Amino acid sequence: MPDIVTKAEFRNAMARVCAPVNIISTDGAAGRGGFTATAMCSVSDEPPTILVCMNGRSAQCDMFLANRRFCINVLTHEHAHLAGKFAGTTQDMDERYAAADWLVMGSGSPALTDAIANLDCELEAVHRVGTHNVMIGRVTELRQRSDGNALLYVDRNYAHPSAPLGSFGG
Repeated sequence: MPDIVTKAEFRNAMARVCAPVNIISTDGAAGRGGFTATAMCSVSDEPPTILVCMNGRSAQCDMFLANRRFCINVLTHEHAHLAGKFAGTTQDMDERYAAADWLVMGSGSPALTDAIANLDCELEAVHRVGTHNVMIGRVTELRQRSDGNALLYVDRNYAHPSAPLGSFGG
């Protein structure tokens, strides 16, 4: 039987995986919140469904689950400072939101006006896996830019491509 993979080994391996940087936002009866996430991906296009992982120990976790809606804001390299604020360098939520321009999507969730894409979602399901909640959202509205490159995170640093990236799908 192979040795058990340690938390440190797993985290170090995952740090080598390049991922887009996103701000996940919400607003509703439980309050306005937002956090930075790289754990986001498409689930299905029939219906359009996406998942986001959120640490279950986050002070905002109950807020997101109670609001039952969120918006995924895909960042560009111009947003690296904002990603840091929403990752926790700034604790005050009003200060986080004051650092950029936002509009309100149909669900009521804030959307970063100059994000590459905004995917407004209704929370369909939540699955607790280890330390995290996997939030499954049905995309109800979206906005997208035709220019810009995604802010990426790899080797515990922000990166951005110097040339436009292509697509291998749809």
